[in-house]
Amino acid sequence: MRVPEPTDALRARFLRALEQLGSASGPGLVAVSGGVDSLALLHLLIETAGHHPFQPVVAHVDHGIDPDSALVAGRVRALAGTLDLPFETTEFGLGPNAGETVARTARYRWLRKTAHRLGAVAIFTGHHADDQVETVLMRMLRGSGPAGLAGMAPRIGLIARPLLGFHRLELEDYVAGLGLEPWADPANRAPRHLRSWIRGDLLPMLEQRLPDVRESVVRVALHAAAERMAWDQLLSHLPIDLRGETGGFSVASGPLRAYDTRLAEALIRAVARRTGRPIGPRKAARVFRMVCGSSSGAQIELGQRWVAELRFDRLAVVRPFPSGAPIALDGAAGEARFGPWRVRWSREPAPGKTPRAEWTAWLTGSGFLVRPWQPGDRIRPVGGTGHRRVVRCLQEARVGRSERPGWPVVSTIDEVIWVPGVCRSGVALPEPHQEAMRIDVDRG
Repeated sequence: MRVPEPTDALRARFLRALEQLGSASGPGLVAVSGGVDSLALLHLLIETAGHHPFQPVVAHVDHGIDPDSALVAGRVRALAGTLDLPFETTEFGLGPNAGETVARTARYRWLRKTAHRLGAVAIFTGHHADDQVETVLMRMLRGSGPAGLAGMAPRIGLIARPLLGFHRLELEDYVAGLGLEPWADPANRAPRHLRSWIRGDLLPMLEQRLPDVRESVVRVALHAAAERMAWDQLLSHLPIDLRGETGGFSVASGPLRAYDTRLAEALIRAVARRTGRPIGPRKAARVFRMVCGSSSGAQIELGQRWVAELRFDRLAVVRPFPSGAPIALDGAAGEARFGPWRVRWSREPAPGKTPRAEWTAWLTGSGFLVRPWQPGDRIRPVGGTGHRRVVRCLQEARVGRSERPGWPVVSTIDEVIWVPGVCRSGVALPEPHQEAMRIDVDRG
């Protein structure tokens, strides 16, 4: 007969797990499905209030997959009201045929958007040790690399998982002791989902032969996580010149080529993890072959808009710049977003000397437009003779191929006047101290 752990001991373990996650004080968005794990998470956060810096905000997603989803949403709303906690919710209407991946992607997108709106310092999810076991087995069956076998991290960005050290049975005991009635999602028992099949069929079969299989799989995850952490720390000590890029990271390709193939591929996977877009061994091998045998501009798609790209003498793992909508620079002053860029304009005297390649420019006249670079664009550089192709100017400024489609240019209807950070035209050039339109462009 199993003896439940005393509640005080459970709370103490939970607080230790929270301390290891670390965070600034502020709202903590708690993803509450109505199931055992999320109810346990919410009540443990409440019962330990005063000993941690988080103010819980209940967040519930009605996926619209199960016929009872609206009823469950109502129950979670009522629970938040009873506990006098803020409540955030949304409804997707995905329908009964929606898969796990679609539901998870939509859920996390909404949770992150809501967390940013509220200024939340964490998004708490109820993933526990048994979820970790299932995750590692799923990845193993799909041929994951060593880093994938580390499973879910306790903290990655805003996502915090303080229950990874707790098993489902002890959470069930805790929730039962509170007198709560959790919702049992039928999808968790549907064998058409791989995770549900592992939970309901594979694990019970394995436990008949290997009673400690769950603990063994957790140890595999801990060993793999230690290896992953070691690789991550090693990146800062190797002569590969690791740099942050807008939307990712890059390393020097020359030193990378000098490494043994397997070592280089392991480094590529470690760099990719830094970007938040892990890649598997096969793609890492393709990327290394590109590094060894291709020229600048070569790319490999990594999925979810991520690319590995050779940028001159560097390998970058990035998301290409999104192309912004054109901005008309109307009025005496203004500010607008152009993709990842911030554009500001105002009227003020021009300086004594006009720089050619800066992030601020002064223009005389009106009718200026900020728009994406287009193939075929040309510019007449200050002090130069004739026109030059803008793409050539971008190449000389070492702007990568994936950056160019979203790179802003300032133009009139007829021609390009300024490529921020790259090149300035002699057109619309003010006299020293003449009042002109000042334009500032920065990635902010």
